[in-house]
Amino acid sequence: MCRSIKTLRPPFTDDVTDDDIRAAALQYVRKISGFRAPAAHNTDAFERAVEEITRASADLLASIEVRGARA
Repeated sequence: MCRSIKTLRPPFTDDVTDDDIRAAALQYVRKISGFRAPAAHNTDAFERAVEEITRASADLLASIEVRGARA
């Protein structure tokens, strides 16, 4: 588990920015790849993964419904 990735949904976090979501995606990619920064020949794959995970995470956060949450 990536301990530095925080929960990005209410009630844990009310104000989530695009930067917060991208930072979580970056931490995830770093964790599963085992690299803090990719070698030059892996940069495109690394960045593509971060962008795809950022997009999927934003979609998830926009789509989930938290029961008992106030509107």
